Amino acid sequence: MIERLKTLESEALEAIQTSDDKKALEQVRIRYLGKKGAITEVLRGMGQLSAEERPVVGQKANEVRERIQEELAKKAEVFEQAELEQRLANEEIDVTLPGRPMNQGSTHPLTAVVEEIEDIFIGLGFEVTEGPEVETDYYNFEMINLPPNHPARDMQDSFYISDDTLLRTQTSPVQARTLQKHEGEGPVRIICPGKVYRRDEDDATHSHQFMQIEGLYVDENVRMSDLKGIFDTFVKQYFGRDREIRLRPSFFPFTEPSAEIDVTCGICAGEGCRICKQSGWIEVLGSGMVHPRVLELNGFDPDVYSGFAFGMGVERFAMLKYGIDDIRHFYTNDTRFLSQFQHL
Repeated sequence: MIERLKTLESEALEAIQTSDDKKALEQVRIRYLGKKGAITEVLRGMGQLSAEERPVVGQKANEVRERIQEELAKKAEVFEQAELEQRLANEEIDVTLPGRPMNQGSTHPLTAVVEEIEDIFIGLGFEVTEGPEVETDYYNFEMINLPPNHPARDMQDSFYISDDTLLRTQTSPVQARTLQKHEGEGPVRIICPGKVYRRDEDDATHSHQFMQIEGLYVDENVRMSDLKGIFDTFVKQYFGRDREIRLRPSFFPFTEPSAEIDVTCGICAGEGCRICKQSGWIEVLGSGMVHPRVLELNGFDPDVYSGFAFGMGVERFAMLKYGIDDIRHFYTNDTRFLSQFQHL
């Protein structure tokens, strides 16, 4: 049996060396070390040996098995290394080639306008305050002097969720909530940016959803001249130092007196053109002195405190500043449009 084991060892080592691939190498392993392999058959015949021969044959069989296993492992490593080298050759990367450019996003023009307006008003002493977009009728209308069945509600065709809950039609509820938090003690200087919702026609100048910034300044001895001074400064910083403003009488149920604020047309410099309908002026926002009833409803003494409020559409300011002719561009996610504002 010793000679048989030596012969099997020699045959197995030669077969290992001549194996061409992993599949052939596995066949060699099965042939010599498998359950029905040649080495196993030798071990099964050890029962016919004498007690003195068994340890000698068993030791030799283990030596042969270990030698064959070692050579199998070495040959398998050779095949694995060859496969790795082939794969690396096939997957070779030319590191000198230029990389693929990554498209970078940019700030949305409406976001840029909101941030610019916020910066200006923060510099004028205002704070930025936000509130919920789903509001109660109480804050959205009643606390700004629009009780149920008030005819001015018809100006805002609203999205109601329930009889007392709706998507806010303006950011005025934030003003009411802030006034109530101050519990009748001024001063209050805030601007309220955010989305608002109205069932407007979907055309080039209207949208059912749009951005608005409202502001409120309440303190002792606040006058209409303060309102004009604030907005003269704001317009010059936002549109340019050559722009002028004017106030026109208007009506809003939450301010008295009320005024529309116009700015000189940036196309014709106030001379008159098609854009400003030959007037030289473009309307940009509504404003006025806070109605005494609004102060009273929200806990302020109108005999002690006064103030002014204003509201502006962010889309309108963006359209005027960047020459955009259709409000729908802001919400269609067209990258051809948005890519024009990567400098913001």
